[in-house]
Amino acid sequence: MSVHGNKPPKQGSRGPGPMAAMMRGGEKPKDFKAAFKKFIQYLGRYKLIILFAILLAAASTAANIIGPKTLGKATTKLFEGLIATIQGTGSVDFDYIGKIVLVTLAWYIASAILSYLQGWIMAKVSADISYRLRKDISRKINRLPLKYFDKTTYGEVLSYLTNDVDTINQTLSQSITQIISSVVTVVGVLVMMFTISWKITLVIMGVLPLSALMISFIVKRSQKHFNQQQDYIGHVNSHVEEMFGGHEIVKAFNGEQKSIRKFNKYNNTLYKAAWKSQFFSGIMMPVMTFIGNLGYVAVAIFGGWLTSQGTITVGDIQAFIQYVRSFTRPMGQIASASNVLQRTAAASERVFTFLEEQEESDESAKELKLGKIKGLVEFRNVKFGYSPEKTVIHNFSAIAKPGQKIALVGPTGAGKTTIVKLLMRFYDLDGGAILIDGININDISRHELRSKFGMVLQDTWLFNGTIRENIRYGRLDARDKEVVEAAKAAYVDKFVHTLPKGYDMEINEEVTNLSQGQKQLLTIARAVLANPPILILDEATSSVDTRTEILIQKAMDNLMKNRTSFVIAHRLSTIRNADLILVIRDGDIVEQGTHNELLEKNGFYAELYNSQFETADFSIAEPVALEGTK
Repeated sequence: MSVHGNKPPKQGSRGPGPMAAMMRGGEKPKDFKAAFKKFIQYLGRYKLIILFAILLAAASTAANIIGPKTLGKATTKLFEGLIATIQGTGSVDFDYIGKIVLVTLAWYIASAILSYLQGWIMAKVSADISYRLRKDISRKINRLPLKYFDKTTYGEVLSYLTNDVDTINQTLSQSITQIISSVVTVVGVLVMMFTISWKITLVIMGVLPLSALMISFIVKRSQKHFNQQQDYIGHVNSHVEEMFGGHEIVKAFNGEQKSIRKFNKYNNTLYKAAWKSQFFSGIMMPVMTFIGNLGYVAVAIFGGWLTSQGTITVGDIQAFIQYVRSFTRPMGQIASASNVLQRTAAASERVFTFLEEQEESDESAKELKLGKIKGLVEFRNVKFGYSPEKTVIHNFSAIAKPGQKIALVGPTGAGKTTIVKLLMRFYDLDGGAILIDGININDISRHELRSKFGMVLQDTWLFNGTIRENIRYGRLDARDKEVVEAAKAAYVDKFVHTLPKGYDMEINEEVTNLSQGQKQLLTIARAVLANPPILILDEATSSVDTRTEILIQKAMDNLMKNRTSFVIAHRLSTIRNADLILVIRDGDIVEQGTHNELLEKNGFYAELYNSQFETADFSIAEPVALEGTK
């Protein structure tokens, strides 16, 4: 397997940080219908169970709606019995009232049981869908070409796994059944009120336009503040994360005040957006309660007059009052749910757009195996550009014989790292071919190709785990004894025994409990354990002290024995013993040969080499007396 010692480059220059991307829950979809259609299609296997849950929610709501009318009969019977008792013409029929109360209680219990069942079903379904989505996204990440991440921040991809999937999960588990219940409640209450008295129902419906106007007014003004709140939560979190991650640099360059000013700017904007959004959100229920109270007044006045006329009973008035309360609340819930659906559609659009991104070509049909290779690598007229309009490698040709140490040197941006990426098929060629033991790398699968390579790059990559686990990443089936042997070959064993718990010491998330040199030696040990026939080495000694540099160099020399090695060199003094040095400039080989041969040519390589040993010519000047000194 390939052993990657590189750490992904930070993406902050290309867009917002991970936390900023994660908090984009308030944006609207570009195409609501298309996004919602894709979402429904994804739910295809769950349609029957979701439909069943919706029916349960509707049944639960219906049972809850029937309750007040049934209870109204008991109220009417009690009122009539009290009047008869006062007049001496009869008494309260408690047997009938008791039966009515039991029937009402049965309706409410049935409603609660049905509601519990649909809640349990939707919670299970939403969790399963979230699990599937995260699994699909994770698999998609591994199938995407690296060029996708050249134009997309890591924070964006992280947001698909977290914020967007959570939004979908919450909608499935709560909002869908809430919308169904609210709609059924509104329709059911209207039907029940019409069965009692169409006159009072028409009066109650007079408050509907007022409710719609108030809801529309609040939603329109609150949505922009909610969006801004979500956006600036991301800004605040991203800034805090960045400042804590680089707090040493911030302190070293006295950047505390600048950091605080930027944080205050974000925090103040967040504060303004938050209190406005919460204010508008908070007044929704008081407004709906006020409108509901208007309904109560209408029922009390008009219902009282109808009762005095003998048109309806006291129990009907009591039922109406309960229905008015049940009528106004779901109106607000439907308004809130519409905002949730907008965010869910936006989240769905982002997730499914990602899942539909073009993947690396399917290589399941490529059954050609390299087997045990000698390590002959040939670059034949290679041409490549990260974008069609800009070619980076123009016409690169070179041959690396088995066991040779090939050094790639040149100025920054010359194309050295690009050559390595093409060799590993991180990118596909625009022209030419790369062959290993005479086999075109395009004729074998990426997995098969990368199993023959090991990489030790300048930016070390270690994960949160023990030292033993980090070394074993080179070959997951390696025994503990093999891990220790690889550590000894890479000079890791010496310093491991000075650490608490030795090989079982946990490397923390930021890898701050190891020095730079120790981290680099661990990545070399990982490559030793993988035992690949071909190696790719980036200059690993540029950020360590001289003693550690010598140790790392020895470990790398042990690693390169009897292997074809490609070394990206920054310090030219470290590759003087290379079998072949390829001098790259603007994507082309301008010189090639051994160290001595290239120095004798006195060309570009000699210029690069000698520039590392040039010293400035400082002339000794007379000391200048400062004013006020003697």
